[in-house]
Amino acid sequence: MKLFKKNQIIIYVIVLMLMTAGYLNYTSNTEKQTSVETAIQMESGDDMQLADIGDATLVNSNDVETENNNENNGITNSLEEESISKENNTANETITKETSSNNSDDYFVKSKLERDKMYSQMLETYEKVLNSSNSLEIGKQAATEEIQKINAIKNSIMICENLISTKGFENNVVFVNGNSVNVIIGISEIKQEEVAQIQNIIAREMKAEIQNIHIATK
Repeated sequence: MKLFKKNQIIIYVIVLMLMTAGYLNYTSNTEKQTSVETAIQMESGDDMQLADIGDATLVNSNDVETENNNENNGITNSLEEESISKENNTANETITKETSSNNSDDYFVKSKLERDKMYSQMLETYEKVLNSSNSLEIGKQAATEEIQKINAIKNSIMICENLISTKGFENNVVFVNGNSVNVIIGISEIKQEEVAQIQNIIAREMKAEIQNIHIATK
């Protein structure tokens, strides 16, 4: 009996040890699995966080790049507009100057044509007197003298305008009215020494008095 009881106690101890070992093994496996799952979740969470940060950085980078591109495009457009504006202003100034110059040229051309037309009409009138059978001899003589004067004036005007042009005043026109001589120069301002040069030309070629020579600018 004693031997049986002793063996029974040993069996109980062994079973208790096996149960304890099984419990400890189960507890250890559960903790390991929990640790692994927690680690996986943490890693997954970190990846998601990194992914979120990466996406945010990419978006910000695109925004910055887009903003920079917009700024660069704005600067480029501004420079292009400024360049176009300057070109337009320059073109407008050139057109204005050319228009002003053309208007000035037209004035002198037209004035000379009208002056020459007047002389032509005067010459035609005197020639009719010469050719008319009803004209008296004294009338024909007077007509001849007037024709000579007109031709002399026309010749003197042509010489004076050419000489004035050589002084740098290409646009100029001379009008003669009796003893008075008027000279129009195509500039905005004229110096006193230039006035003296023109007066000398008119006085020499047209035998005019200095006080009767009038110079104006246009």
